[in-house]
Amino acid sequence: MTENTGYEVVVVGGGAAGLSAALVLGRSRRRTLVVDAGEPRNAPSAHMQGYLSRDGMSPAAFLAVGRREIARYGVELVRDRVVDATREDADRGGGGGGDFSVVLAGGRTVRARQLVVATGLEDELPPVPGLAERFGRDVLHCPYCHGWESRDLPTGVLATSVLSVHQALMVTRWSKDVRLFLHEVGESELTDQDLRRLAAAGVTVVPGEVAEVVVTDDRLTGVRLAGGAPGGGSFHAREVLYAAPRAVPRNDLLVRLGAELRETPFGSYPVIDERGLTSVPGLWAAGNASGFAEQVVNAASRGYRAGAAINAELLMADLDESAP
Repeated sequence: MTENTGYEVVVVGGGAAGLSAALVLGRSRRRTLVVDAGEPRNAPSAHMQGYLSRDGMSPAAFLAVGRREIARYGVELVRDRVVDATREDADRGGGGGGDFSVVLAGGRTVRARQLVVATGLEDELPPVPGLAERFGRDVLHCPYCHGWESRDLPTGVLATSVLSVHQALMVTRWSKDVRLFLHEVGESELTDQDLRRLAAAGVTVVPGEVAEVVVTDDRLTGVRLAGGAPGGGSFHAREVLYAAPRAVPRNDLLVRLGAELRETPFGSYPVIDERGLTSVPGLWAAGNASGFAEQVVNAASRGYRAGAAINAELLMADLDESAP
């Protein structure tokens, strides 16, 4: 079913970035639709940290407040998934960037003059037995998000790349009992500088593959090394384990619409300007759809910036069209 009455803006994704963009657009009196599949990246976490005035708030409560706020300004939100989108040229009547046709899984097809992609990314965890079940609880990925709550506890870092050395060094700000389990990293991959820094920080380097995460009475109690590894089968008592997941950007929609992408160590992300505009006129990216390292507060900021820029783009397009 195609709706004859289109929206000025459709926002794909109802997380911090998408809701923030929608809030600005709603307050700017723009007819806006948010399409949210309900799969926030931080859903496993009981709380979020480092967001001024929202420190310690649960992600679910944060999103619930955001949904109520955008509703006050007439923004519509539907629980659905965008499965396809196409764009016509601006000179065919879209104005302000283009005319997007957006297909939803539920059967609707809506139109928009501007499209915001705020679909975020997925975390793909290393296939270590027991790891995924503890993610967001005592298996963590970000010390800025969880370091204070797990301070001074025996801590492990699961190395999935040489970048895990940096993570282990950072974690020592919150715990002085840190062990770096090399897991997928060979000892020869560590540079002399890595070894000097790890030693200076007091990090114990443990070679060998981790076979499993050990849980007792619903609490992480340690990790066990694989039998064939040095110290094979040995148990290392830990109460916290940091594991860097592989970021999988949800960029299908951007690819379909022809946005230029850039390759990074953390996946393919769109090339955007400082406002969030992609290489496709009228197509914007915000939050973790635009980059790997956007925490909730940064994602909200990106959404706000995109929303304000879109309002200005639409205004100027309308003025240019009506000018004598």
